[in-house]
Amino acid sequence: MRDFSWDVFAATGNIEAYLLYRELTKRHEEQEERNVAEVVMT
Repeated sequence: MRDFSWDVFAATGNIEAYLLYRELTKRHEEQEERNVAEVVMT
């Protein structure tokens, strides 16, 4: 979904697609941080 929203933004310049991309990227990074924290704690 993240790649799709970027592709839509790149092709159209649609700001809503870019904002969706940013939100999905933020959520992905937060999930990665949680995953790393879980590994460190175990």
